[in-house]
Amino acid sequence: MESTFLTTDQLQADLEHVSRSPKESGSLEAIFIRLPESGREAPETVQLTKSGGVQGDRWKASGASAEVQVTLMNVRVLDLVAAGDRNRRSLAGDQLIVDLDLSEDNLPAGQQIQIDDVILQVSEVPHTGCKKFVDRFGTDAGRFVNAPEVAHLNLRGINARIVRSGTVRVGAEVRKV
Repeated sequence: MESTFLTTDQLQADLEHVSRSPKESGSLEAIFIRLPESGREAPETVQLTKSGGVQGDRWKASGASAEVQVTLMNVRVLDLVAAGDRNRRSLAGDQLIVDLDLSEDNLPAGQQIQIDDVILQVSEVPHTGCKKFVDRFGTDAGRFVNAPEVAHLNLRGINARIVRSGTVRVGAEVRKV
């Protein structure tokens, strides 16, 4: 099956839909675990711990800092770059897919987010689209999420660290603390 990549014009045409994401309280739409070698799992629930990150995810083995322990991406942006194909959501490489405004104005570095009993803190480390993102969603999608004029919107998503461990489930409320 061939992937469809949207053009910059097509992506920008739906930016208004993205801007209508909830500001205070949204929902956890999907969970993805990046497996140790390759591939993804999409559990309905997962445990997040301060010491281990997202249970089963390869974050800890990568040696990355706690500031990039968890990545969140806005579901509206993800569905847009995936050309509406929900089966391609896991390709973004983010663990938590949320319907919440992830912009700097709404979630500045240091802001806390609660999902079920878990508390995350937004990192100062920016989350940018990498070569894999471009390969999976197209050059225009990579430019779209990383364009300097929309960098403050965090279209590619945000990095966060776990402040309080616990379990999250798909469908849970995601809210600013």
